Amino acid sequence: MKAPMTNAIRLLRKCNIPYELMEYKYEEHGGTRVSARELGVDEHRVIKTILMQTDTKVPFVVLMHGDREISTKEMARVLGVKSVHPCEPKDADKYSGYHVGGTSPFGTKKAMHVYVEATILELPEIYINAGSRGLLFKMNPNDLSQALPTTCVHVAQG
Repeated sequence: MKAPMTNAIRLLRKCNIPYELMEYKYEEHGGTRVSARELGVDEHRVIKTILMQTDTKVPFVVLMHGDREISTKEMARVLGVKSVHPCEPKDADKYSGYHVGGTSPFGTKKAMHVYVEATILELPEIYINAGSRGLLFKMNPNDLSQALPTTCVHVAQG
């Protein structure tokens, strides 16, 4: 199967960020558990791209380990807002330009700030969505900030 050319791939190429494309058999609602199993990697290294928004509807992205959840209470505290919550799938698709399950933080339709769980940067490599269901980048986590406006946070739970 020939991998599709996505905006995420275009952006990493433009920024000269090295990556390896990893394809796997996508399963609806399988999440990082399935991609980790299919690629034979630790789910902790598979990074979720979660589109969230504040109580005033300002969208942003959180990158989180596949085996962890986001503390919305802690994320709201970090942002200094009343509350945050995940975007509805239709809104996430609209903001990102991708379909849920294939959302990449790279090359989104709407420019959004990206918050990265700090421990992600301690990993030797990560697997993160490349803009299509069943397609991940294998890359160095320290390259994230070359292509994205990132801020490190400590909002993991679980």
